[in-house]
Amino acid sequence: MERRKFIKKTAASSALVGLSAFGMNSCTSNKIKHITILHTNDVHSHIDTFPKNHSRYPNLGGLARRAALVETVRQENANTLLLDAGDIFQGTPYFNFYGGELEFKLMSKLKYDAATIGNHDFDNGLNGLYSQLPHAKFELLSANYDFKNTLMNGHTKPYQIYIRDGIKIGVYGLGIKLSGLVTKRLYKETVYLDPYEIAVDTERILKEEEACDLVICLSHLGYQYNSSENRSDDVTLAAKTSHTDLIIGGHTHTFLDKPTLIKNKIDRNVLVNQVGCFGVKVGRIDFYFDHLKNVASNGVAITV
Repeated sequence: MERRKFIKKTAASSALVGLSAFGMNSCTSNKIKHITILHTNDVHSHIDTFPKNHSRYPNLGGLARRAALVETVRQENANTLLLDAGDIFQGTPYFNFYGGELEFKLMSKLKYDAATIGNHDFDNGLNGLYSQLPHAKFELLSANYDFKNTLMNGHTKPYQIYIRDGIKIGVYGLGIKLSGLVTKRLYKETVYLDPYEIAVDTERILKEEEACDLVICLSHLGYQYNSSENRSDDVTLAAKTSHTDLIIGGHTHTFLDKPTLIKNKIDRNVLVNQVGCFGVKVGRIDFYFDHLKNVASNGVAITV
């Protein structure tokens, strides 16, 4: 199936599922506001399409294809955000040679709105990450990495607010514990703060103080671990939150065809999504708001 036809078919089915959650009056007499979230994670410096004879991802991925897909969706719905859940760096010679410059420049050309920081984004140290910041024309969001005693101080934000068609969208970032994954000399005096505590505090600010209609977490914690591993993950995070609507995950390279629904502390659904790795898929979540800002949603993974 041609990619353009596939995306149109996907959008049509998403609208049908989303709108069915609203009452008839809101559908017939009031405008439905439509917000689209596109997202990637763990791209790991994969710029090119995989070769046709690749054992796992034959003829898949590639930044040019992703750009075409993103542009098609934006033409369909101008109220679109493009987000990334970390591990932008490391994985191909492009990173070894350019140190992340190419990745940030190309993401900027695609007009990413925000990304969080993964553990591999420290692979050239804080100096390496800092030196590439001029090439990133998007926000780096990290609420639980305290950089105040490092040269990264002031170059990230805990959250960012976007307004699309009158809908206020708050996006915050969470990173994985670096100790044991990253050599101390690379992250230096970066302080890791408990992601669950930070998430609860940040989502409260976004919902109660900033009056956001939609709250999104960009997480590089990982989708889910065994309880014996004693690590923070997105499934557990969702259950501990009260105001977060969507968790876009990374780190574990988990391929989900559609978001997982988790009940939060107040028995509302949180969407948890992750689209594997290497840019072979792009996640798409569509949110629909009625005139009272009641929200319905649907999500899919689109192969690039």
